[in-house]
Amino acid sequence: MDLIIGAGVSGLSYAGFTSNDYMIIERDSEIGGYCRTIKRGDFVWDYSGHFFHFRFPEIKERVCKYIDINSLLRVKKKTQILYNQQYIDFPFQKNIHQLPKSEFIDCLYDLFNSGDDGTYTSFKDMIIKKYGNSIAEKFLIPYNEKLYACDLDLLDVNSMGRFFPKADKYDIISNFKCADNRSYNDYFDYPIGGAIEYVNSLMHYVDSTRLSLNEEVLQIDVHEKMVHTNKRDIKYDNLISTMPFPKLLSKCNFDFNEETFTSNKVLVLNLGFDSKGRDIQNSWVYIPNRECIFYRVGYYDNIMKTDKMSLYVEIGIPSSLKMESYASYLERVMADLKKCGIVDHQKLIDYEMVLMDPAYVHINKASVEAVKSFKKELSSLDIYSIGRYGSWTYCSIEDNIKEAFELSMLL
Repeated sequence: MDLIIGAGVSGLSYAGFTSNDYMIIERDSEIGGYCRTIKRGDFVWDYSGHFFHFRFPEIKERVCKYIDINSLLRVKKKTQILYNQQYIDFPFQKNIHQLPKSEFIDCLYDLFNSGDDGTYTSFKDMIIKKYGNSIAEKFLIPYNEKLYACDLDLLDVNSMGRFFPKADKYDIISNFKCADNRSYNDYFDYPIGGAIEYVNSLMHYVDSTRLSLNEEVLQIDVHEKMVHTNKRDIKYDNLISTMPFPKLLSKCNFDFNEETFTSNKVLVLNLGFDSKGRDIQNSWVYIPNRECIFYRVGYYDNIMKTDKMSLYVEIGIPSSLKMESYASYLERVMADLKKCGIVDHQKLIDYEMVLMDPAYVHINKASVEAVKSFKKELSSLDIYSIGRYGSWTYCSIEDNIKEAFELSMLL
C-alpha cells in the first residue's frame, strides 16, 4: 500500500495517477494545501495568487476536466513595476528605456561596463555582472531581497530556474523600439471560483474513502515501514511525502544540518474594498521600493472583471523573525498602499490574512546537494519526497503534477 502524506496538489495528483492501493493522510481539516480559496461576500481570495500556466496540454486537460468551461477564464497577463511612483513594464531589465533619461543612461552605461566574465558566485553576483549595478540596485536586488527575505548572496545562481526573466544586451536594446516582454506565462487560466476549483477537479480522480483529514504524522519508522500519527499506526509499502523536506527528515529521525534548509515566510493579506481602484489593467504589480513593506500586489478584480477592488498583498518575512500582531501588518499595508497610490478613497470592507511558512525556499549548492543525497537514501527505503516543498525547490504547480505522474509510473 502506498501511503501519501499531504492532500495538496502533489499528493492528490499522485493518488489520481497511481494504479497501486493507496491511502492519503492530511494534517489539516480540508484538502488543497496552499492551493485553497476563501469565498466570502463579494470576494474570492486564494491563500496566495495561484494562476496556472499550463505548458503541457495533457495536464491542462486532466486538471480542468471537472471545471465548468464557462467558469474558466483565459487571462492575458499584464504586469508592471511600480518604480518611484511610475509604472514600468515588466521585466525591468528589458524596459529601462521607460525610465527618466538620467536613470536610463545610468542603466545603459552600467550594462555595457558590467565586467561580465561568465563566472558567478551567487544569485546576487550574477545579476550585478549580467546587468550592471544600476539595473541591479534599482530593481533586481531590492525586489528579490524583499521576496526572499534574505541576502541574495545566500542563493544559488540558478535558484529561480526558468522563472527568472533572462535577457542579454541584444534583447534589451531590441526592446527599445519593438517591445517583446513575453515570458513563460504570458497567459494563465483561472476559475472564477478560485484555485480550489483545480483541487476539487483533481479530487474527482481520487477515492474519497481513502482520504483521512485531521491526521498528523508524528514519527516515521523507516525500518519497520510504519507511520505513527495522532490517530493510529499505519504500515506502508511505499511512502510518498509532500511535507517540507527537512520536516520529513526530522520525522524519520535522520541526522541533518537544519541550517542547510532555509526559507522565508510570506504573509498574504487579501483585501476587499467597496469600489474599484485606479489600476484597471494589471494582473499584478511588483514593488521594489525598500520603504514599502510588500513586494507584490495582485488584482483579483482585474483578473475576474469585478466591480470592487480585490487585492492580494504579499510580504516576505525571515523565517527566524518573530511575527508582529496581524493588526500591525494590516495598518502598515494600508498606509503603504495609500503612499503608492493603489488605494485612495476606497474603503476596506473585508480582509483575510494567511501565513505561508515555508514560502520560498533558499536554493543554494549545499541545499541542492543535500536534497539529492537524502532523496537517494530515502528511495532505498521506499520513501519518496515530491512537490515544491518535498523537493525543496522553486517550481510551478504543473511541475508538481508532472513529478507525481512520473513517480506513479516508476512505482
